[in-house]
Amino acid sequence: MPALLPRRAFLAQAALGAASLGLSPAASAAAAGRVTGGAKLPVLMKPGHQHDHSENTLRALAAFGVTNICSGQIGRKMEGWSVEALTRLRQHVESFGIKLDCVPLPMSSAYITRAETPEILLAKDPEREKTIEDICTMIRNAGLAGIPMVKYNLTFIGVVRTARTVGRGGSSLSAFDYDKSVQEPALTEAGAISEAIYWDRIEYFLKRVVPVAHEARVKIALHPQDPGMPKDRGWRGVHTVLGSVEGMKRFIEIQPSPYHGFNFCQGTVSEMMEKPAEEIFDAIQYFGSRKKIFIVHFRNIRGKFLKFEETFPDEGDIDMPRALRTYRDVGYDGMIMPDHVPQIVGDAGGQKAFAYCFGYIQALLQVLRAEA
Repeated sequence: MPALLPRRAFLAQAALGAASLGLSPAASAAAAGRVTGGAKLPVLMKPGHQHDHSENTLRALAAFGVTNICSGQIGRKMEGWSVEALTRLRQHVESFGIKLDCVPLPMSSAYITRAETPEILLAKDPEREKTIEDICTMIRNAGLAGIPMVKYNLTFIGVVRTARTVGRGGSSLSAFDYDKSVQEPALTEAGAISEAIYWDRIEYFLKRVVPVAHEARVKIALHPQDPGMPKDRGWRGVHTVLGSVEGMKRFIEIQPSPYHGFNFCQGTVSEMMEKPAEEIFDAIQYFGSRKKIFIVHFRNIRGKFLKFEETFPDEGDIDMPRALRTYRDVGYDGMIMPDHVPQIVGDAGGQKAFAYCFGYIQALLQVLRAEA
């Protein structure tokens, strides 16, 4: 790795870069790791990981310098969510020198017929009542076991994609083109879901769960809809209210609490925008300044709303160093995670691609620390 620039040279380059973007001298100073008055901004973010907490993975993560993770799926059976079981899981992760920041609730991004707890969004009672009570117990037990956060989804349609595209070096990229998406049959098994119906079911869930999370002091982090869909058409009869920045703003106001916020997938939020290379920083600022970003999926895309592909972090449309600085500037102190890596021939499970992304994140964090 090349030696870091001397501080004076770095500040000069940062000021020149800011000037090229039309920023003021005050903004130039902030870009160089300062705020008005000369105060330095600390780097509180941590490299993070999700999906897997096996011994082999934890050993590799420890070698990469990853300090915090979200565990893999625990499942729906309540025995896996006992205080004792969750404590054993936390201690297992900690034995590798890594902190267990989060566990996923059995509310994944799966399509509604494959979802672990479909009764919540389908409003199927009395099953919904029982499942929500189980979710509340899971949250309480996570807190008692010393795990400060859970994450979840509220989706009918899952993660929708069209045919993959070819990326750098022949890699295979996940992609979406609304005009090429197959919407057959016209409705999902949930039927027509209007905005009013969707919001009603979201509010029913939040009003039961957020007070429990607040009392247990456990953050609950929602992943927005991936991808966003047209407001007037939706996708297969579902109007995806959590697939826009405006929807995300409404979501956090439904049940105000410092424990109610987002698994902020930067890639997903970028996919909601017509000009993501310009607009994403305002979204980070808005939610980050309100302390509603609990986890960051640090993912880049090429394209825009309704037509995009997911790239390696250094080749998409988003200025990733600027994005990381924006998280720093709003005081974000959680995990920065790679997510949805391109597929490479001979790279089973995306291990090489993820390792590349971890190195990229660590390098950016190192530069930010040098600025301070």
